[in-house]
Amino acid sequence: MSNKKLALIIDAHQGFIRNTEKDSNFTVENNLLFTAITETYIPLLNMFGRLEEENISFKFGLVLSPALCFILDDAQIQKQYLDHLDNLIALGKSELKRCKGTECEKLAAECLAKIEKTKADYTEVYGQNIPAAFKKYADKGYLELIPTAATYAYLPHYEDFPEAVNAQVETGIYSHRQFFGETGEGFWLPYQGWSRSFEWTLRSYGANYTVLDARSILFSKDCPETGIYAPLRTRTSLVVFGLDPDSPKELIGEDGFAQNEVYRSQQFDIGYELKQDQISAFFNKNDARIETGFKYWSNESEEDNLVPYSSEDASRQAIEDAISFYESKLEKLDAAAEHMKGEEPILVCAIPAEVLGQKWHEGIEWLENVIRCTASKQGFDFALCKDLIANQFSLPKINPYPCSSNGLGYGEDLVDNSNSWMIRYVRKATERMIDLTERFPAEDSLKERLLNMAAKQVLLAQSGEWPMMLHDSILSDYVNEQFKDEILSFTKVFDALASNTVSTEWLTNCEKKSPLFPWLNYRIYCKKK
Repeated sequence: MSNKKLALIIDAHQGFIRNTEKDSNFTVENNLLFTAITETYIPLLNMFGRLEEENISFKFGLVLSPALCFILDDAQIQKQYLDHLDNLIALGKSELKRCKGTECEKLAAECLAKIEKTKADYTEVYGQNIPAAFKKYADKGYLELIPTAATYAYLPHYEDFPEAVNAQVETGIYSHRQFFGETGEGFWLPYQGWSRSFEWTLRSYGANYTVLDARSILFSKDCPETGIYAPLRTRTSLVVFGLDPDSPKELIGEDGFAQNEVYRSQQFDIGYELKQDQISAFFNKNDARIETGFKYWSNESEEDNLVPYSSEDASRQAIEDAISFYESKLEKLDAAAEHMKGEEPILVCAIPAEVLGQKWHEGIEWLENVIRCTASKQGFDFALCKDLIANQFSLPKINPYPCSSNGLGYGEDLVDNSNSWMIRYVRKATERMIDLTERFPAEDSLKERLLNMAAKQVLLAQSGEWPMMLHDSILSDYVNEQFKDEILSFTKVFDALASNTVSTEWLTNCEKKSPLFPWLNYRIYCKKK
């Protein structure tokens, strides 16, 4: 066993996007989730199964946000996903006919076979319950499931509202326990947004560690010589790990692995390329276009020069890139070991889940090759963060610098010219929610339901997903509508409580529309006495 450790953490999160209206083209909005299930979550579970069957050791940290767990566990969404797969299978069969005798015929068959296997795995192997499937691997010691904030809010925006930070952390941890039966050792800060007061909050809720952007460690005045290669602790003995800053660039940067010409292009999809009448059955005669997963061209392609994708060439390249990743991390660990006077070097790397399969089609295959390469070469071992904090109370102390993994280190892409209009509304709603808990400390019956609904609406409005989606121009119209609806609904609750008039019909409809956190108690926004 090597004394060098690599901790890999996969971060999976998604905004609460749940459209179950029968008269709408639900796939346009829910396709973000459906694509993630098809391209990332099921392939990831299948990879775990293959490695376990071959007795190949692996260990990962995995963040599954509460909102993501809820929609994955939603029976209506599960039914819609199966309908979506059936539509894709029908589309694939028509594609085989359309592509017969062309260079795309083999690729169309590969895409169809993958969709058919995905449906079989989803229903027969995993019982349509993705969170439960991940929990099984956590129970076996392969995964560490790490809690995160309730709606993946960027917590530094609410540092001056400690009640709001408490609400996000408490609801996130409680939701984690609801799905996975335990509260976890650590806590994943969304976007690694760190402020100095958070160490008290996290420790008060039982968190023993968190993971920060490398700059939070390296910019600290009391940063030790070990830098990000060893765990440290704050004044409250909260253990902090620093993230490897190079991994995101290595994977999906301008010169990252995912950009290699032999890999499949994620830009060219028949859902955008074919004429309306050729795919009208799949899109239910709706003008909206979405990705279908039927993609036939490589990254070498351009609009006027399409180059067919070769899965065989891509598989060979994935092995080479896995070896390159392994060697780059080993080189870092070896260099750190020379300066650490016998102390075991540790490197923590985070991989956004959407990179594995969605942004990079071969991402899961690459990751599996990294694991196999590591197992054969044994230059370092995979480790879970919770297993690296045994000497928690004897670690060097540090006062981490307030920082973030987003933007240039300060989360500025969460408040830029595409989304900055949101912050004043959500902060005002947050302030009012805290005030409501002071004015109505012990309500029950209808008023309690109304206050619980208000608390949920504020949590949803605080989601960091909304500004990021606007920043990235993803479903911008839907995000604007969703955010405004939460703010206006909260305002209606606030006014109803002020005038002591409540519409039970409206409240019931709101509860049905947003069934997230059905156990939520509005008193999470109370000031701590």
